[in-house]
Amino acid sequence: MILGIISDTHIEDRSDEIPKEVYDHFSDVNLIIHCGDIRSESVLDDLSRICKTFAVKGNTDYLDLPREIITNIGNFNVGIIHGDQIEPRGDLLKMKYYTIEKNLDILISGHTHIPLIKEIIIDELNKKILLLNPGSPTVPRGYAKTIMKVEIKNNSVKPILIPLSN
Repeated sequence: MILGIISDTHIEDRSDEIPKEVYDHFSDVNLIIHCGDIRSESVLDDLSRICKTFAVKGNTDYLDLPREIITNIGNFNVGIIHGDQIEPRGDLLKMKYYTIEKNLDILISGHTHIPLIKEIIIDELNKKILLLNPGSPTVPRGYAKTIMKVEIKNNSVKPILIPLSN
């Protein structure tokens, strides 16, 4: 299973379109996850033409989307949020607690516009959690424009951050 992960596209309010390169990178994925601040339904229409797409509502979205999705992907409990639920923005300790509270193995979020791949070992629970944020393909903060792909195979998770050329 290959996931394509994207967030904070801000189409129509901060950017005109998603870079074409994103669609090339996502051409082989089995599921696309958009972590919010989509701003235009056309984004979801375009991504859904590639494959099934999950999306959550960001703090600037008017779209009728869930604030959180919890699902099982390849035997992993996966939570998908925009990330504005976490204050201060991107706080790793609060994301860790959120993940424990929801009994997740993986938390995928956006909101910061900064990519993150962080594995946290929780000794007292004999558990590992993975925090993922794909950054933004249109309006990054202090980093290149990015998306992410995640390969889930044989009970392992391999995230790959993909910097975009434009």
